Amino acid sequence: MNRNMNYKINQVSENTLVVGIDIAKNKHYACAIDDRGRVLQKSFAFMNARHDFDYLHSTIVSLQEKHDKSELIIGFEPTGHYWMNLASYLVNLGIRFVMVNPLHVNRTKELDDNLQTKNDKKDARVIAQLVRDGRFSYPRILEGIEAELRNGASLRSKIQEDLSALRNRIIRWIDRFFPEFHLVFKKLGKTACAVLEKSPLPSDVKGKEIHELVELYRTVDYLKCVPKGKVNELLIVSEESIGLTEGLQMARYEIATLMSQFNLLSQQFDELSERLRELAAQLAEYEYILSVPGIGENTVVELLSEMGSPTHYEHPRQIIKLAGLTLRENSSGQHKGQKKISKRGRKKLRAILFRVILPLIQHNSAFKSMYKYYTTRRINPLRKKEAMVVLCCKLLKIVHALSKKKIYFSHTSMMNDLSCLEGAA
Repeated sequence: MNRNMNYKINQVSENTLVVGIDIAKNKHYACAIDDRGRVLQKSFAFMNARHDFDYLHSTIVSLQEKHDKSELIIGFEPTGHYWMNLASYLVNLGIRFVMVNPLHVNRTKELDDNLQTKNDKKDARVIAQLVRDGRFSYPRILEGIEAELRNGASLRSKIQEDLSALRNRIIRWIDRFFPEFHLVFKKLGKTACAVLEKSPLPSDVKGKEIHELVELYRTVDYLKCVPKGKVNELLIVSEESIGLTEGLQMARYEIATLMSQFNLLSQQFDELSERLRELAAQLAEYEYILSVPGIGENTVVELLSEMGSPTHYEHPRQIIKLAGLTLRENSSGQHKGQKKISKRGRKKLRAILFRVILPLIQHNSAFKSMYKYYTTRRINPLRKKEAMVVLCCKLLKIVHALSKKKIYFSHTSMMNDLSCLEGAA
């Protein structure tokens, strides 16, 4: 850590112009300082437009000429998605930029004037000072397939949220107008959707013959086989339904609208998932990560979309920190604080790891053995969730090693690691 901090500090010399930018939706503020923190240009505003970006660039160039600064470093905090346009502009000009943590900006704004005052002009100066002190990180702009995966995975997540919301609205409708429907269909499968499209109300089913309903449901494109047993059960429960009998015209229109939206989103979700799998398969790391028993194609797509190619990271600790799984503690004097994960990182990546580690513990014998060891060892046995965190970190190390060395998962190698742990204990 010290080596990295020293390296960052050395990036700012007496020949360096440091520019801090406070990012907003429409109007940004920039402030320029030198290596000693002296303000060379007070905070000035520029809009989120091409000609204003050109104005910023010309102002920076004139400041470099005026103060004889041959080097330039620009820093800003990643505010939502508003920084991306400016970042793309700087990349096209070949100008390097760095990121400052918004938490650091918030906690250091009182150092100069001992006031809680917060405004865009002050934030621009604080950001510049943090960059001068080496308190920044180097961003990696996603390109090519990695950028496609990130955008596609984000879109798929939104579609999945919309599908969940629609599913809840459909269930609410069923609870009001055909509550016995749940006795026949436990979830919204293809047959259940076909029934809701063709005969959503009990009155649509009551008095019909089984073969009539079967023929009716076969007209649905996505349904290949109609189970007669389910249709018979549906006929029986419709006879004694307690569903509402008023407002049925609008109820029929409502369920037709909901099913139309549900089917459309389901189709888009499946198509998008297939396209994402095709894109991910073009990356060299895809087949190596997929070789881990218990990890499916969708999981590999989500992992690659969140962290990019593992080969871009020098050490797996960088990916662990990106996921917010680094341990932290609060200790002072004789008090020894409890260690917890920092949760400073990509929340979605951390959620993906926790979701995938459960089936790995169940179906991957190597992970299952390691989980058992951590929870039952004689000295310092871990709680279940603590062991899961350790295995999440282990998975990231494995993914990094497989991608870097271009090898497939080896059950024997992982069991050798377990043998080493048991021997050390």
